[in-house]
Amino acid sequence: MATFSYKAVRHDGKRISGSQDALNIYDLESKLEKTGTVLITAKERSAGLFARKKKITRRDIIDFYIYMEQMLEAGIPIIEALVDFRDALEPTQFKHVINSLISQIESGKSLSDAMAEYGKVFSNLMVELVRVGEMSGELVSIFGELKTSLMWQDELIAKTKKVLMYPMFVGTVVFGVLCFMMIYLVPQMVGFITEMGGELPFHTIALIAVSEFFVEYWYMLLIAPVLLFIVTKLLINKNSKARLLFDKNILQIPWLGPILKKIILARFSTNFALMYRSGIGILDALKITKGVVDNEFVAGEIEFIRSQVTEGAGIADAFSRTELFPPLVMRMIRVGEQTGGIDKSLVNVSYFFNRDVEDSIEKLQSMIEPAMTVVLGVILGWVMMSVLGPIYDLIGGLEL
Repeated sequence: MATFSYKAVRHDGKRISGSQDALNIYDLESKLEKTGTVLITAKERSAGLFARKKKITRRDIIDFYIYMEQMLEAGIPIIEALVDFRDALEPTQFKHVINSLISQIESGKSLSDAMAEYGKVFSNLMVELVRVGEMSGELVSIFGELKTSLMWQDELIAKTKKVLMYPMFVGTVVFGVLCFMMIYLVPQMVGFITEMGGELPFHTIALIAVSEFFVEYWYMLLIAPVLLFIVTKLLINKNSKARLLFDKNILQIPWLGPILKKIILARFSTNFALMYRSGIGILDALKITKGVVDNEFVAGEIEFIRSQVTEGAGIADAFSRTELFPPLVMRMIRVGEQTGGIDKSLVNVSYFFNRDVEDSIEKLQSMIEPAMTVVLGVILGWVMMSVLGPIYDLIGGLEL
């Protein structure tokens, strides 16, 4: 989708100029003809050297589903609803996507097929659910389900960031204080101690060595974490085995790993329940939801569950053959399978994980602050003992 600057003639003979989004020059001409305007000349508008269109966010997709649910519930046809939604948008990448959806539907495609052309915007799960809604005539409820699911995922991602960012922020502050002490404060104190002479204790020698390392290689201490992050990210993006190893081990990190695992499983349970409730088969639902967990290890376990179901195992039995779900959750799934309400059981599982995540985050945050205080206290105690100890020894020697 491109933006064209054009000159045209209206039906009353007046010349006009403007801009319009279109797939190509022929699409632009067709759109102008529908308004009673004849195209004279057109030129594709090129973006400026530093121009950058706003990226499509999850909030944009949520707004789309909210709007479509309300419009279709009011009885407005899909194309008219899409046109109204597009006209309300500012020039962004998402406006081009909606424009393309309109053009493809007008050319005979279904909404789900048009959405499938934009896999980076509309996930496979969204496309399949919309396709089910088109076939069943329940598109309004599907849009409502997608809206609710995305809003829940938005909250879940915010929790994930909260889990990751808070320890990183506090750790950065502690590291900054440590650098200040080792690079600026300790050298001044150590200079005074060494001038006094006398034998230094081991912990003072260790402090001097650490301080000298910080002073000599301070740039490495700043570059190394950034370099390690970049190398790790490139490695896990390029190497599937490295990604699997990373995703598996990150779930084993004390305190943090279990929380991330619960967040992933809550997302899986919610999406799987949504697809199962919409009438999508278990095997297809497992295949699609495998792509939304964003963890190769968990995705591999879900694929194993799918293979077990393919071979004839029950859902609860297949789930129990992995180590993903705790016994209480397995009991809920088994009861749901026996009563025919597995979708409700999975929703309850998602609620269970979500509540557990909130409790775990609160506990983690309450533990981080005193833990970091203890770390700072130990460092300060080490510095004070290493600096003041020799001074007290010297003063004691003089008094004798």
